[in-house]
Amino acid sequence: MSYDIKDKVTLVTGANRGIGKAIVESFIAYGVKKVYAAVRKLESANELIEKYGDKVVAVEIDLGKPQTIISAAEQVQDVEVVVNNAGVLALSNPLSENALESLKFEIDINLFGLVRIAQAFAPVLQKNGGGAFVQLNSVVSLKSYPDIATYSASKAASYSITQSLRSALKEQNTAVLSVHPGPIATDMAEDAGISDIAEPVTVVSEGIINSLKSGDFHLFPDTIARDLGEKYQSFAQNAILAEE
Repeated sequence: MSYDIKDKVTLVTGANRGIGKAIVESFIAYGVKKVYAAVRKLESANELIEKYGDKVVAVEIDLGKPQTIISAAEQVQDVEVVVNNAGVLALSNPLSENALESLKFEIDINLFGLVRIAQAFAPVLQKNGGGAFVQLNSVVSLKSYPDIATYSASKAASYSITQSLRSALKEQNTAVLSVHPGPIATDMAEDAGISDIAEPVTVVSEGIINSLKSGDFHLFPDTIARDLGEKYQSFAQNAILAEE
């Protein structure tokens, strides 16, 4: 389902830094009407507001606090595109003492947060003609790595939910895009110790714009992600996208 974000009203979670900030800036450069910068602390969006003026409006959303999501959805009834970018990472393998604690934390934000956002904003998108819903997943939603095993599990689960959202939201004419970055130059890449192979955040933000216009369901924006995406393509085409 093809979708052009130009002149649209958008909302981006985790908008104050990293990939989220890049999405805001790329969207504005492309010509969106307005971006709601969804952040946990409103003042963290001040830099974007100072730079872009009334093109950016700060909105409080904490994926771990459901009431902030509900309140935001009630406030921003003109949203046509939702990008759920916010997420958390805890370095933990399955045998770590903190494995269960890490998994609970990541599941609450990366999985439950996605469901909370989808449930709150799907009716808003439907009211405004369908629009688009973009979920930032990861290459680790397809292939797990020991030191980020719990994060990988949370992202595998969020990818599963994203697949279901694609089918559920299709009925209301909402395009759904699942984004699977590899190493990207963010604080999270620093924490994971992969900044030496990380690519610019703009490969993700600009890739989202282009993939929505192309009507894609998957986006593998960087070199490592594309390599895995090519290996996954046959299964995706014959199983995940088979209903088409």
